[in-house]
Amino acid sequence: MSDFVAQLPPESTQQAVTYPSLFLLVALGALVPVVPTGAVVSSAAVVAFHQTSPLSLLFVFLVASFAAFLGDVTLYWLGQRGVRSKNGSRWLAALRDRAAPEHLEQAQSKLEDHGVAVLVLSRLVPAGRIPVMLACLLAKMPLRSFVRGDIPACLAWAATYQLIGILGGSLFDEPWKGVVVAVALTVVLSGAPPLWRRWRRKGHQSGSSGQHA
Repeated sequence: MSDFVAQLPPESTQQAVTYPSLFLLVALGALVPVVPTGAVVSSAAVVAFHQTSPLSLLFVFLVASFAAFLGDVTLYWLGQRGVRSKNGSRWLAALRDRAAPEHLEQAQSKLEDHGVAVLVLSRLVPAGRIPVMLACLLAKMPLRSFVRGDIPACLAWAATYQLIGILGGSLFDEPWKGVVVAVALTVVLSGAPPLWRRWRRKGHQSGSSGQHA
């Protein structure tokens, strides 16, 4: 086996490592919030951008989309078991813990107004996926309906973060520099909206305190 790997061209070896790793990291990140999946997809897109095979970017897109979809559906199925159970489940409890009450209320309101279409935006908005998924669970949305909305959501999500990776990869000749830029962009895009909301909330609270004083 080692002789076979040694005979492979470097690009083929990278692909053999990148695609399974990409799949595992994105699927795991969809289940538990320990992996920055957007940064993973963007980094893989940077590597694929610098490879000679024109299909590399397509494979990154397909693998990332399918892994995200599989992780979402698995998590939703586990959450459904908790909803149907009298005692709930640790997966449902984990979803509740990860969804702020105000975000859950917003997700429930948007779900009532727009139906499964809200799933598409939920994956593009930072910290939006879990509240919307929990809202779907509490509304007892069938798994089939969730799947119908989650497919375009995962496709749009993978395309968005792959474009970030392509942008980062196009700026530099060396892939590692593009990876750094892509990761930085994903961190900014993911972290800026929560920080903005927190800043507005503090400003609103300060204004209210000043009025009462």
